[in-house]
Amino acid sequence: MKRLAMLTVALLCFGTASAQVYKWVDGKGVTHYSDQPPPPSTPTKTKVEVKSFSTGVASVELPQELADAVRNRPVTLYTTAQCDGCSNGRAMLMARGIPFHEKTITSVDDQLALKKAGGNGQLPLLLVGRSKLTGFQQNSWDVLLSDAGYPLEKRLPPNYQYPAPVSAAPPPSPVPEAPRPVEELPKPLPPVNAPPGFQF
Repeated sequence: MKRLAMLTVALLCFGTASAQVYKWVDGKGVTHYSDQPPPPSTPTKTKVEVKSFSTGVASVELPQELADAVRNRPVTLYTTAQCDGCSNGRAMLMARGIPFHEKTITSVDDQLALKKAGGNGQLPLLLVGRSKLTGFQQNSWDVLLSDAGYPLEKRLPPNYQYPAPVSAAPPPSPVPEAPRPVEELPKPLPPVNAPPGFQF
């Protein structure tokens, strides 16, 4: 039982070891922490900070223009191993300083997740908000990113760390075993010569 609990905690920690957390304050002054950028309805003057747990780097505040683009049209890149277009696309996004999440396709479940995201089986797949492009074509990617408000030149803070790639369909977190109910001990019987109504 103890081993299962320790394994569960270790898996949960490992699953978030390379995660990023976005921090922002909404119009009512409430601070939000999420693994997703702020929703498009968030006021444009909101400051967005990014915390990377893969390196332990402190929160990184993105420049306003970049924070607005991340909030309104987040970027996700679907890739697979031994794919020149995927490598070129990843390198292009990093060279331009585009914050993005990378999802890898290695299993049947990943392929189903890719199809659900709007992919047609061709990789890489670039999602910028609701817009998508399949296959790597630098000019098309540059136009889509510029139309989404991403700056042409790299403006990421020097200590920004990209999150590690994750599976497009990560396995579900193990569900901890429910504790067993405590069995009640039977009440002792009263002595044979006890008066009526006697209880321990």
